[in-house]
Amino acid sequence: MPATERPDDSACLDGNAAAGPLGELFALDLAAAILTCAHCGASGPLAAHHVYPHAPALVVRCPGCAGVVLRYASDARGLRLEMTGTRLLTVAPPDQASFA
Repeated sequence: MPATERPDDSACLDGNAAAGPLGELFALDLAAAILTCAHCGASGPLAAHHVYPHAPALVVRCPGCAGVVLRYASDARGLRLEMTGTRLLTVAPPDQASFA
């Protein structure tokens, strides 16, 4: 389906339908998760990225181009995750120790 074509609304559910599957993803240890930078296309484990924890939000930068790949903040207003600098986040299933 072209990106500009609207899908059939009869198959559409509200965002609650995504909560379970996304809960599986974000309940995992992400240190080995592979991030692909939206700026330069480099891929590598989160553990190899540069982290600046003392900004208003935790800032993670690409080790290749120094572009911001994600920001995370936790305060009285809630938890916020911004990933516009991440093209792709890949996480191994819990039963796999690493990506083969």
